[in-house]
Amino acid sequence: MSNFIYGLSTGFSLIVGLGAQNAFVLKQGLTRQYIFWVCLVCALSDCLLLYIGVTGFSQLQNFPNVLLAVKYFGVAFLLAYGVRSFYLAYADQSALNPSDIQKNSLLKVLGLCLALTWLNPHVYLDTVLLMGAIALQFHDNLIAFTLGAMLASWIFFFLLGYGARYLRPFFASAKAWKVLNFCIGLLMWAIALRLLLL
Repeated sequence: MSNFIYGLSTGFSLIVGLGAQNAFVLKQGLTRQYIFWVCLVCALSDCLLLYIGVTGFSQLQNFPNVLLAVKYFGVAFLLAYGVRSFYLAYADQSALNPSDIQKNSLLKVLGLCLALTWLNPHVYLDTVLLMGAIALQFHDNLIAFTLGAMLASWIFFFLLGYGARYLRPFFASAKAWKVLNFCIGLLMWAIALRLLLL
């Protein structure tokens, strides 16, 4: 049971920081678009990444050229997404009025969700490499540790997605929405910079 709790707490500590994926889930929760499907895709993706990490994918550290290619591709993606967020912060004048929210297709939303998850090297560094390294000390009861870490992902994403609705009154202001998009842009660029400096 202690290994399960350790896995749960470690999972929370790594996932709770606001990143590209979490910012997207928050935004979908605020607009109430496909919240269940976005949370489901994020949780399932995290579980798969955690499984890959704890079953030995951390050995990817032995292939520095692969890591370097993934790193620079991810930096480019994060920079582009940051530019998009800055543009929305500058150009978008709309407030969060439920009747005015542009309805995107499920495929478009899930496609962006998958891109922010699987094309983000930060996810691999934390979920795969770091969790894979931490899991080495739990070889005697790896299943309990892994299940705890996976449960943390399910709890976090669904709380974030469905809990965002309580922030909707705040985002009824166009200024608040601009601030959120600007902060998301800064976050994307900060993650990209952190990756470049690794």
